[in-house]
Amino acid sequence: MSPRESEEEGIGPDGRPLTEQPAWRQDFPIDWPQDHYVARRDFTKFLGLTSLAFAVGQVWIFVQSWLRRRREEHATMPIARVDEIPVGGTRVFHYPGEDDPCLLLRPSEDTFLAYDQKCTHLSCAVLPEPEGGRLRCPCHHGYFDTATGRPLAGPPRRPLPRILLEVRDGILYAIGIERSTV
Repeated sequence: MSPRESEEEGIGPDGRPLTEQPAWRQDFPIDWPQDHYVARRDFTKFLGLTSLAFAVGQVWIFVQSWLRRRREEHATMPIARVDEIPVGGTRVFHYPGEDDPCLLLRPSEDTFLAYDQKCTHLSCAVLPEPEGGRLRCPCHHGYFDTATGRPLAGPPRRPLPRILLEVRDGILYAIGIERSTV
């Protein structure tokens, strides 16, 4: 048999000639093992492109985080007049952007505290409980200390970001955000 004859006749995936193959093989002539074979070069190219995509994603996240922190550092915003907030009172405001709710507390005559209103567990809104000296997250029963923002109970493990405040000419200003990682 010449090489030309073997090419015309063909060989099935199981090594037998096509004339000896079952009838269904003519309807499905795909050689599954050969079809699913992935060369090392193709696999390496896939890994390289996937790794590159992950690296680009990480750089994008870093740049967004850096730009946000930079915007927060330079943002100074008036919140309220000092005489508008009664002792024991609270007020919701937005800082540094409209999508960032914060909570202003006045526990005593000359003390003002402000925290990000999003719980550090799953971003539910925290609510003040002045009689208990704590902030409560109603979603998962988390509690934060009003004086420090540190978690007292529940699933939150990180403290609430503290909004830095400054009083000038009887007006209360938000001047920055202090994020504690401990």
